[in-house]
Amino acid sequence: MTARKRQSLKPRKIPQQSRAGQTVAAILEAAARILETKGIKGLNTNSVAQRAGVSIGSLYQYFPGKDALIVALCQRERAVFFAEAEGALSEPSGKRALQHLIAASVHQQLRRPTLARLLDAEESRPAIAKELAPFIVAMSELIGQILAHEDMPPQPNIEIAADDIIAIVRAMVDAAGYRGEVDRAALECRVSRTLFGYLGIVERRPG
Repeated sequence: MTARKRQSLKPRKIPQQSRAGQTVAAILEAAARILETKGIKGLNTNSVAQRAGVSIGSLYQYFPGKDALIVALCQRERAVFFAEAEGALSEPSGKRALQHLIAASVHQQLRRPTLARLLDAEESRPAIAKELAPFIVAMSELIGQILAHEDMPPQPNIEIAADDIIAIVRAMVDAAGYRGEVDRAALECRVSRTLFGYLGIVERRPG
């Protein structure tokens, strides 16, 4: 077993004071910017500490290694996305809620596309995926609430439908990111058509 595999993927401690929180935020943003400019091979704890303007000892107080940084960065990005996605529950209809969710997904991917692509690849690793599993559960529950709207077509199994929606959106949005797409409206339209078709949502045409 390698040293990297033995390293914990969890932070060593959670910042309790605002100054400590600012230090952790600086470390994670430094990691994000290194990923965007140098890729995963250019990411290491020394380079992150230097870019963040902290000592390597300060970094190790919170993160035991490179993979822990990656997990924390994935969690940061997912938290930003989930906060935006939760706004779907305030929409007046299931269709509008679904469109809100799609817009949030597209925004997340195209906001910082290089970072999103690299983190997507890292999230496919089993150890990292395990740490991020609670997010998938939360997303399934959120989509389940959207599907329960009275204007949404009934689904044979809401849990399966929610998982399918996650898979469809992720596949389409990730593929667009890899292609370097920048047209958010066009991508949102394609994803909406796909999901509406899957769910059996009939769009009324004028006239």
